[in-house]
Amino acid sequence: MAGAGATKRAASPSRAISPPPVKRKVESTITKRAVSSFFTPASQKKPEQITWRVVNNSAIIGKYVAEAERKQTAEKPKVAAFDLDSTLVSTASGNTFPKSSADWKWWHSTVPTKLRELNAKGYYVIVITNQKKISLKKETKVGNSDSKSLTNFKERAAAVMKQLDIPMSVYAATEDDGYRKPRTGLWTEFLDDYDFDISGVDLRHSVFVGDAAGRPRDHSQVDRGFAINAGLSFKTPEEFFLDADPEPLVVPFDPSTYLQEAPGEDVSPPFSGESPLELVIFCGSPGAGKSTFYWDYLEPLNYERVNQDLLKTRPKCIKVAKEHLAAGKPVVVDNTNADAETRAQWVAVAREFKVPIRCVYFTASPTLCRHNNAVRAANLSLNPESRTLLPGIAFGDFLRRFKEPSMDEGFKDIIRVEFRFRGDEEAKRLWSQYWV
Repeated sequence: MAGAGATKRAASPSRAISPPPVKRKVESTITKRAVSSFFTPASQKKPEQITWRVVNNSAIIGKYVAEAERKQTAEKPKVAAFDLDSTLVSTASGNTFPKSSADWKWWHSTVPTKLRELNAKGYYVIVITNQKKISLKKETKVGNSDSKSLTNFKERAAAVMKQLDIPMSVYAATEDDGYRKPRTGLWTEFLDDYDFDISGVDLRHSVFVGDAAGRPRDHSQVDRGFAINAGLSFKTPEEFFLDADPEPLVVPFDPSTYLQEAPGEDVSPPFSGESPLELVIFCGSPGAGKSTFYWDYLEPLNYERVNQDLLKTRPKCIKVAKEHLAAGKPVVVDNTNADAETRAQWVAVAREFKVPIRCVYFTASPTLCRHNNAVRAANLSLNPESRTLLPGIAFGDFLRRFKEPSMDEGFKDIIRVEFRFRGDEEAKRLWSQYWV
């Protein structure tokens, strides 16, 4: 019972404190086209407009089938190939890389019109792009689906293709392998997809357009290098879409300038033995041609080779070198030997055995070394020891059959990286093809 002076509690309201919730109309997300497709027999359904596939867990290939077909001609096919970013599209946000799949706009308003005109003229329009930031690992936490980076790329590329609505394909390289420009793996996939590896392409009237052209502000020259490797003419986006004049170039690295005719028989070899027993040390960057020089000029003279990539440690190299010298065999130390402290240890070995010591210094430029490393990483078959593994098979055939296998670390430093393959033209072509 309430005490004196207490106020009586107010009665509960007879109506609801809040009005009842409004019954909302739920909008269906299912389109009429989806419903129609569901009830259409499989035999009558049209194929998907966009299909995707992954090749060798490395290259992503998307193909768009449009209602309007390409103009058919009896002539050899002409191809208009393009880089994607900073060539056909740029980011709407202004960022260097897109924030999402929707973060894109045409590089210039003339781009879609120009591409449709090319299709109307019978050109095969394709995209060839390096996309190293894409991960092909599945997201197991969300049902083994594509990674976010792959999903974003597919959605962005699909949006571009749908807006154009012309038959076209996208080829993207996600690894630093034979598919990555300036290498021509993606171009080879395109030729195979369309059976142009048999019929051929009108290269003289085909073109590749890209922004990595070797200009002072460009991050690289891989697009220009790709066009050269594929045999296509090359233009920058400004030249192709805006009719701009060509810009000055940074002097490009051209591996073909290093291809020379083999020296004649009357030319003295660059190395000759000066003592029946001696120690020779090489000095030069990885990829400078040290191992090639050994196999070409010192191995025929019966010099034993000591290499730290194979023996793993310098003490092991010194131990093996001493064993060879003790057995009366001349030795070559095929390592970088980059600092005076390292070279001093080999001088001490020569003094211990009272033999002459010589140094061969390799002066290849950093750009050439990077190129050579790219060649040997993509072609284990350039390993000279591989020639003895398959007797009776020509070296050129070996190269063609085993062009890009994974590289055994044990052979990393003995792979042949130069063109002197006893006159083998296929080896010369491969060496010239793999730009860095």
